[in-house]
Amino acid sequence: MRTTTLGGSSVPVTELALGCAALGNLFQPVTDEAAHATVEAAWDAGIRTFDTAPHYGLGLSERRLGGALRDRPRDTYTLSTKVGRLLVPSPDGGVGDDLAHGFAVPAAHRRVWDFSADGVLRSLEASLERLGLDHVDVVLLHDPDDHADQALDEAYPALERLRTEGVIGAIGVGMNQSALPARFMRETDIDVVLLAGRYTLLEQDGLTELLPEAAARGRSVVIGGVFNSGLLTAPRPDATYDYAPAPQPVLDRALRLLEVCEHHGVPLRAAALRFPFGHRAVASVLTGARSPQEVRDTVEQLRRPLPHALWDELRAEGLLDPDTPVPVAAPTGKAVPIREATPSKEPS
Repeated sequence: MRTTTLGGSSVPVTELALGCAALGNLFQPVTDEAAHATVEAAWDAGIRTFDTAPHYGLGLSERRLGGALRDRPRDTYTLSTKVGRLLVPSPDGGVGDDLAHGFAVPAAHRRVWDFSADGVLRSLEASLERLGLDHVDVVLLHDPDDHADQALDEAYPALERLRTEGVIGAIGVGMNQSALPARFMRETDIDVVLLAGRYTLLEQDGLTELLPEAAARGRSVVIGGVFNSGLLTAPRPDATYDYAPAPQPVLDRALRLLEVCEHHGVPLRAAALRFPFGHRAVASVLTGARSPQEVRDTVEQLRRPLPHALWDELRAEGLLDPDTPVPVAAPTGKAVPIREATPSKEPS
């Protein structure tokens, strides 16, 4: 699997990365055995980049990922986690579950926003303990939407010091919007942005400012949410978009994308996976999976040849702007008939 490095760092990432929110029981339980098997399947497929966060299952994702990678040589994979939410014991002892935040786990802890320098260090120390590791390769500021000033003035300098000291290899920000990450690109020396849902076949908001900024500065962008929380795996009336029911205009656009892809014998999810690689700032695409089957299907779709005529028709139909960069055509230039497979869900 193709590998590149993040920004000006020496941290390698594979073109496909495994997002591990599902290992934290995103929306529904996943057994320990299934979580382990999912990481094993990713490894067998050549994936060597893994992303997690304390937020995912109140630490469960970190514990499961660390356990699944424990016997692998530490210099053979790249692992990123996030800071900004501290996990503190629930005052009521953990009555109920965490489904209000999307995770089917006991509410034994609660999240406390903290982008102070001390909060960043405490969060990273706790993550290392859950992971069972002595270091992580990448640390991302997680969703600082409502804490931009503190993240810029306190959290970022703390991470920059850790990078200078060689404690971590790369730093960045992970968000579901593109405007604030673009500000980070301009005002800091981050290596990478993990952008979820805002540069996809369905919408290209990241192209307005963030991606050109990254390209101009030699920084990297990792694209998450390429299926827009499931809509681009199987567009239908009950499909979700940004983890909520898809508005009709959005669903209609997804159905038009599906029609064009089918005309070229291409699964919509294959086009969605490949699309971000058309931009030179994109280093990797991160997708979630909750089973080995979903991992294998994702890898199969990424490797599927796509004809350049597909992108031409998407532009002609007004579904892509004429100036939107698209991936290089497959060497054969031929469409591949669709083979029915179970669509991957998109926990990310």
